[in-house]
Amino acid sequence: MGLSNNDILKKLRVAHKLRDTDIVDICKLVDFNVSKSELGAIFRSEDHEKYMECGDQILRNFLNGLIIHLRGPMPPKQDKKELPKK
Repeated sequence: MGLSNNDILKKLRVAHKLRDTDIVDICKLVDFNVSKSELGAIFRSEDHEKYMECGDQILRNFLNGLIIHLRGPMPPKQDKKELPKK
């Protein structure tokens, strides 16, 4: 069995030394709201009664926000100019 979304999020949190408030701020970069209590439920062990599975939407938005957090926002795309014909 592979890694769950919860495992991936936990490993990224440790690797980048992120706190819950950092993760909330990173998600806000892509206009996605997640609460600290939701994160607490995601980071609990699977056998805990308050455990919550990390959905694809949460992980996807976190990853997109992490890209912006680490690289900065994408520069606006410029129109491609036509190359002169030979």
